[in-house]
Amino acid sequence: MSSVRERLEMPEYLLHAEELHKSYSLTPALTDASFSISAGEVVAIMGPSGSGKSTLLHCLAGIVPPDSGEVLYRGQDLTKMNDAERSALRRNEFGFVFQFGQLVPELNCWENVALPLRLNGVRQSEARAQATEWLARLDIEDLAQMRPGEISGGQGQRVAVARALAVRPGVIFADEPTGALDSANGRRVMDLFTEAARDSRVAVVLVTHDPAVATYADHEIEVKDGRTYSRELQA
Repeated sequence: MSSVRERLEMPEYLLHAEELHKSYSLTPALTDASFSISAGEVVAIMGPSGSGKSTLLHCLAGIVPPDSGEVLYRGQDLTKMNDAERSALRRNEFGFVFQFGQLVPELNCWENVALPLRLNGVRQSEARAQATEWLARLDIEDLAQMRPGEISGGQGQRVAVARALAVRPGVIFADEPTGALDSANGRRVMDLFTEAARDSRVAVVLVTHDPAVATYADHEIEVKDGRTYSRELQA
């Protein structure tokens, strides 16, 4: 049987995790969980509340270190990185979209989109130009000067998508990104994700409880009692 690292030499694995275990105090959250995704692919992580699906996403993104196991991105093991290295990886290679957007309320929309670019050392003029470009791509350039409290939930989620895409990430991690949206705005957000995945070869890791959202995925990872089960959704 080939090793994890030998299999990672195959180009389809952009992000791969195996034998992940994670417990909080005496409560296991993940038990021998595995995951893999290729560039340009959308994978849905599904499961009931408390099953471990958000913990799996956080381990894959380097937000929470697993107790044991490997998480490899482009062949680099996140579990062997220090906090500063994982933070740099999240800034440079990963984009994040959460259920309520998590925009900074004191910043206007273009500043929110430009924020990760500025944290990466991009000049303000260039960061603003890139932010404006992504707001225009998502048809919300008219919101540039408005703050999160002045826009709707659907608009805010599109701003969050623009922020995630502005860094030109390898992977977007989305945790219940449509949970606070109506069906029309939910479809719009999912269309943006799938368009990014296909056109820019971005991998999208999507946590959802909604079967309609999961239909956008290429395959599904179901989490039950901290264990993962994979099945294909599209030919």
